[in-house]
Amino acid sequence: MLSLKFCSRLHSLPINRKPHFAFSDTTLKSLSNANVLLLLSRLSSASSCTATATAMSFQQTQNFSASSNSTSLPILEDSPLPGLESDLVGYVFGKKKATEVAHLVWKHVVQKGDAVVDATCGNGYDTLAMLKLVADESCTGRVYGLDVQEEALVNTSSLLDETVNQAEKQLVKLFNICHSKIEEVVPKDTFVRLVAFNLGYLPGGDKTVITKSETTLLALEAAERILIQGGLISMVVYVGHPGGREELETVEAFSSRLPVDQWICCKFQMLNRPLAPVLVFLFKR
Repeated sequence: MLSLKFCSRLHSLPINRKPHFAFSDTTLKSLSNANVLLLLSRLSSASSCTATATAMSFQQTQNFSASSNSTSLPILEDSPLPGLESDLVGYVFGKKKATEVAHLVWKHVVQKGDAVVDATCGNGYDTLAMLKLVADESCTGRVYGLDVQEEALVNTSSLLDETVNQAEKQLVKLFNICHSKIEEVVPKDTFVRLVAFNLGYLPGGDKTVITKSETTLLALEAAERILIQGGLISMVVYVGHPGGREELETVEAFSSRLPVDQWICCKFQMLNRPLAPVLVFLFKR
């Protein structure tokens, strides 16, 4: 079971209680040019809404339409992120990993020539995905990659050597520095479209070296300052290690306090898989 929690106020649709929604694959795919994140966030009657999607078979849900008692769902044609519904469905039905969904969401936000930040390089797969999104013929895109572990930067550099040409690799700037120091490596007045985090430990590395709540909060505050309108803060939060739950609570607290008229904040979490990574997206309107 997947829990989707959104922090946004309702301005146009009156609902007197927190709604419960179930979505079929067919239903979500029918929402062409509709932003699932924005759609659900507008259905909250207070400052937050929790929607639960239960993974049922296509046969069971073929004729099931999204509903909340007697309240119908509006189709949003002014979506800034069209097509996300199919990406979300893949995650709901266990067809996509959290990192895969994050990469798919980035494609709806990042443009060629953009500046983006991989705040936790790890083994370089996020860095590579970002590079593919921003690299253009004029070589104006930039990826700023950070990690406190030298091993992570070596792994990232090696992956880039294996998969991209040198002209493309030159667009990536790697820094052996804590993710809380984003503003020290990203040039002032840079228009940053995406800041991404994988919070936890280096896969295949020392599991005692982890991201921590204190520095992650500083990193998120920095990301909030440098992100442009229409940008995204993306997080995959791993919770199966000591300190992981505390860090998730820090992420949730930070996200919940962002102004509802300026941010769409949502969390995707498997309810019956307590150790599964949690997806968090903060979209700046």
